[in-house]
This record gives sequence, C-alpha cells and structure tokens, in this order.
Amino acid sequence: MLNKIYTSILASLIAVAFANNIKAQELEDTIPSAIAKIQSDLELLKRIKISGYIQPQFQWADSVGIASYAGGNFGSSTDKRFMLRRGRIKIAYETLYTQFVFQIDATEKGIAIKDLYGKFTEPWLGAFSITAGIMNRPFGYEIGYSSSLRESPERGRMSQIIFPGERDLGAMLTFQMPKTSRFNFLKIDAGLYNGTGSTAVDFDKQKDFISHIAINKSTVSEKISYGLGLSYYNGGWRQGRKNVYTMGLDTLNQTTFQLNSDTVNYGQIAKRQYYGADAQLNFDFPFGVTTLRAEYIQGQQPSSSSSTTSASTQPSGDTYLRNFNGAYFYFLQNIFRTKHQIIVKYDWYDPNTKVKGDEIGVSGTKLSAGDIKYTTLGLGWVYHWDSNVKITAYYDMVSNETSKNLSGYVTDIKDNVFTLRVQYKF
Repeated sequence: MLNKIYTSILASLIAVAFANNIKAQELEDTIPSAIAKIQSDLELLKRIKISGYIQPQFQWADSVGIASYAGGNFGSSTDKRFMLRRGRIKIAYETLYTQFVFQIDATEKGIAIKDLYGKFTEPWLGAFSITAGIMNRPFGYEIGYSSSLRESPERGRMSQIIFPGERDLGAMLTFQMPKTSRFNFLKIDAGLYNGTGSTAVDFDKQKDFISHIAINKSTVSEKISYGLGLSYYNGGWRQGRKNVYTMGLDTLNQTTFQLNSDTVNYGQIAKRQYYGADAQLNFDFPFGVTTLRAEYIQGQQPSSSSSTTSASTQPSGDTYLRNFNGAYFYFLQNIFRTKHQIIVKYDWYDPNTKVKGDEIGVSGTKLSAGDIKYTTLGLGWVYHWDSNVKITAYYDMVSNETSKNLSGYVTDIKDNVFTLRVQYKF
C-alpha cells in the first residue's frame, strides 16, 4: 500500500517538474520576443514628433473698424479685441529618408489645415529631396520663418498681400548636402504650385514656378553668422475678361491706367513675376546677440482695380497690371544674457511704383486705394519667461500715402495697433 502511495507522489512530483520545465522554456522563449516588440514600438514612437503652440492676444487699435494687417480687420464697431491668433498642432513622422507632416490651426474662427505634405530624400547622396502637398512657398526668408519663432507678431504687409496664407499646393525639389558635408551651407529649392494658396481649388492650367537659393554660414568661433538668398517667382492666372489695364501716359501727360480690350486677352495668362533678395546677420556681442534681417521684393502683380492681393479664385472683373516693390528690415537686440529682447521693424509696400501722392484718384485715371503706398514702423519687446512661454508687447505705427484727390486718403488714416501676446509652445 505504501509503495503505491510513494509511487503516486513521485509521479505527481515528476509531472509538476515536467510542467514547470515547459513553462520555464516558454518563458525563456517569450521574454526575448516581448523585448523585441517593445523595442520595435519604441522605435516607432521615436519617429513620431508632436509639437504645437497657441497665441492668445489682446489688441487695441487707434480707430474702430480699421482694415489691418496686424491679425486681420477689426469689426465695424470694434477697436479692442481678444483673439486666439494661432493655435497650432503639428504631427511629423520621420524615417531616415522620408517625412510626413500634418499641421492644423484651431482658433475662434474655425479649424484649417496649414501643412500636409510628404518628403522623400534619395539614399545615395542624401542631398536631393522631393516634397509634395501643402507647404510654405519657397520664396524669401520671412514666408518660411515660423510664426512661433518670428519676433514681430505678423509678417510684413507685402508678404501678406502677395503671399496670403504663406502656403500653396504643389511639388518642390530641394538640393542640400547632409549636415556632415562641408557644402551643407548651400540650399536650393525649386517647385511648381497652383498659385491659388493652400485652401483653394486651382481654376486654370497655369502652374507657378517658385525658387530660392540660400547660403548660410558662420565663423569658426560661431560669434558671427550670416545668410544670403535670392528668389524668383514666375506665374500668373487666367484672365476672365478681355479688358486689361496697364500703366502709361495719356494725352495730358498724366500717368494713368490704359485699356486694352482686345478679345484675344480673354483666357490669356496675366503675368505674375517677382524677384527677391534677403539677408540675415547675427553678432554675438558681450552685451547680447544683435540680429539684422532684411528682404526686398519687386515685380509685376496682376490684380483688380481696388486691391493687389493675390487671387485665390477666378477673378470676375477686369485685369489691372501693376509694378510693385516692398521690403522689411529688422533690428533685434538681446539684452546681455537676460530673457529680454528689443525689436525694431520697418517695412513698406508700394503696390504701384509708377504713381505717387496726388496722382492717385485723379478723375479718369482709374487710380484708386489699391495704388496707395504704406509704411509701417514696429517697436516691440519680448520676454522669454522660459523655454515654453514668450510674452510680446508690440506697437505697429502705420502710415499711408496721402492724396488730395482720393476720398478717405487726404490725411493719414488712424490705424496704429498695439498687441500684447502670450505664446505657449511645446
């Protein structure tokens, strides 16, 4: 009887030991696969980058209901407002040779797509990249400079008029050697775009060519750095009517818009052509970093009789061709090694370089408010609370060209704007 009991206990122990051995073997097999899966998931997560910022602000204008490029026009009965200027969330997925970017802007006005593009870099030199989708236009410096980094609250008036929304839908080829190369300082961008902006459907067969070549270098000590760039834009849009106005002299030797109403004009492309140059210079002085920044653009802008803003939809009126120019200049000074920075910015936009002052508004010339030149002097202060929070106080002093022959522009319009902004960035 005892022998049977001993035999039964021994068999049970052998069975338990055998079962434990199987579980241990399964555990040994499971641990490496679990670790490999965790490592794979971590590598996937490392490829995803999420960032964003919001810019709540308070503004006070000189007059109620002014038209403004300091964040948009004021309401008809408003001279003070709170607004969420920008609310951005950006998701980027990156591998060694590819990148996918999606960015939205959420404010009290709604939600809009800002960026949506894919980028592929060839694996041999690592120098040539193709980007396609909704992206910043590769023109100049200010257009592509992030609003979270820019010292002034807004881009200059000219940038907002000829490149509204900054972005467009198209494809771009980029050449830039990897960071390990001594030729990394050179970058060339060239692309074809709809020319209608990022949110509008293209309305003609014309595709706009945009290019920018830039050099960025610094001294060995990195106390001085500089950048230089040249830009070119060649495009246009389909004319919806046969009437085209260009600048010339009439029989009284007055500068005026002259009409060409040849039927061949209908459906032809109204030429849109810009040339630009930009420069940046940084000095790391003992009393703080000094930055100088400038950009100049000139060219031909097809537009309407009263506005020179680039078209996003098929223009329904006559075509007006104007030669324009404009520029901006920044002086930025960090106060020693503190968190304070001073901003001085000056910009101008002359939508019609062929006329000035009292020539505008003369009867029969068709010169209107769309031909008025504007200059803006901006003075500001920035306080970097920490790496995530920035406070900006900024005052835009806007001056318009005056004309005794144009109602509403006999004297300077009271349209200065003070902005107090807090930026939260992560």
